[in-house]
Amino acid sequence: MSMKRKPSRRRTTTSHRDGKIIVRGVQRDRPDLRKLSRAVIAMTQAEAEREAQIQHEQKSAERRPEDAADE
Repeated sequence: MSMKRKPSRRRTTTSHRDGKIIVRGVQRDRPDLRKLSRAVIAMTQAEAEREAQIQHEQKSAERRPEDAADE
C-alpha cells in the first residue's frame, strides 16, 4: 500500500508590508485552527489600527481651530 504524500506548503516571499492578505483554499479533513486564529487576529488588529487612525485624525482636526483662536 502506498503512502499518501502531503501537499507541499511553499511560503511566498511576498512582503506583508503592502497590507494584502492572500487566501488559498486547501481541502482538509479538519480546519487548521492555528492559521484561522492568526488570520482573525490580523484582521482585528488591522481594523483597530484603522479606527485608531481615524480617531486620531478627528481629534487633531478638532484641535486645529482652537490653536488658531489662541494666536
